[in-house]
Amino acid sequence: MEADEAPHPPPPWKQNKSAVAVEASSGPLASAAARLSARSRAIPPARDFHFYNNFPSFKSPVAAAAARAESSLGGLGASTLLPKQQQQQPPFPTEDLDDAYDWLVARNDDLLEMFAASADEFKALREKEEAQGRKVAAEKMAGDGFQVVYGKKKKKKMGMGEEGVGRSEAFGSSGSVRMATMDRAAASGPKPKVPFHIPTIPRPQDVHRIVVDNTSKPFDHAFLERSDDGARAIHPLEKLPMEQLFDRRVPESEPLKPPALDDTPFTFVEDRKTLEVLVTKLKSATEFAVDLEHNHYRSFQGLTCLMQISTRTEDFIVDTLKLRNCLGENLREVFQDPTKKKVMHGAGRDIIWLQRDFGIYVCNLFDTGQASRILQMDRNSLEHLLQYFCGVTANKEYQSADWRLRPLPDEMTKYAREDTHYLLYIYDLMRLRLVNESSGDDLLLEVCKRSNEICLQLYEKELLTDSSYLYIHGFVFLLVYHVFVLETIQAV
Repeated sequence: MEADEAPHPPPPWKQNKSAVAVEASSGPLASAAARLSARSRAIPPARDFHFYNNFPSFKSPVAAAAARAESSLGGLGASTLLPKQQQQQPPFPTEDLDDAYDWLVARNDDLLEMFAASADEFKALREKEEAQGRKVAAEKMAGDGFQVVYGKKKKKKMGMGEEGVGRSEAFGSSGSVRMATMDRAAASGPKPKVPFHIPTIPRPQDVHRIVVDNTSKPFDHAFLERSDDGARAIHPLEKLPMEQLFDRRVPESEPLKPPALDDTPFTFVEDRKTLEVLVTKLKSATEFAVDLEHNHYRSFQGLTCLMQISTRTEDFIVDTLKLRNCLGENLREVFQDPTKKKVMHGAGRDIIWLQRDFGIYVCNLFDTGQASRILQMDRNSLEHLLQYFCGVTANKEYQSADWRLRPLPDEMTKYAREDTHYLLYIYDLMRLRLVNESSGDDLLLEVCKRSNEICLQLYEKELLTDSSYLYIHGFVFLLVYHVFVLETIQAV
């Protein structure tokens, strides 16, 4: 009788998506943990875990994984990287979860204190070297892709000569900062380094009297109307029907590629008079391209450093640090004008920065990043669109450059102009493709809807409380938990 009985079905925890979870847990830890988090339903919940733990086929691999996790954490506490007095601390507690959490927080604090002490030591050494007029960062430490050169021009090895030192200096009273560029004669030498942070540049807040509100209070959208109950701010786009924003007209013939940068009039806007000229020209335009350059290194909220604007015939770069206090009152009207199309790429962050720094709210946007997704292009970056549509190779080294630098070097000016110079041409070509590839679904309308949804997003300042810092410890604990879950699934 017993031999004729059908075999018992596997327990439910083996019948669910555990096989998929095991497959998802393979590969590097970071990507595996991310995939595993999304498949966490394959693990028995807390209510059922103790039930399944009665089965040896489940209990044994889980116990082995737990032992390995405890051993790893114990090894962390006894690591030779920690000072001797910290190595003598109590070992990882295995009996009580609260004690284990406190132990992990304490070890994390120890590591953070070590890092802070090392950073202070490095800072003191760097300041000493700056005072002596020597280069701050040794070439052995230049593996991060950036390099800053201080002091007078000096001949260097690896093809870095006097001619290789950039002409640009920091704005303000400091004239000792220069970008390191490569001697053209040294074609086989290393690539030029782009500074992402130049510590001798004076704080723009001090130079241009920029008032930044870093208090832990909600951001006030002072230039927007409020709802009847006063609970929320109303974006001007909410009052405009989509029909007023949607333009189905496309070029009847192949759009003409814009002239080269050298053949296009260019204006660097850094005073009120030139700003007024720009506003006048924008009021007569039906569309214009916009991009922003931002700096947030060692900054709570960050600062918008440049605004690039291109019309069909001219390029402009606006010094938003120098003109920060008057940009809103001059540009707010043209950016909110629903009869003017604003073309941007990946506008999500730029929309937020415009609101935060200048009180500017955009209406009638065409986001080429959203269009590239609707068209299912291979890549969605502006770098790819420039190469694909215009045959222009952008130097993305400057994407993370220190845009506070003044005067702006020629190389950085060229990069900034390229971000908007070709954007209206790309906009024309994309509209043609969206119309031609629409079959049933109106792809052009979908891009307009997505673009205007981005405009409706309102900036919200991060608020700090007495317990905000705990998210750091929570992240560390979550990572350790993912490691434990990962090993459990792999064992199962």
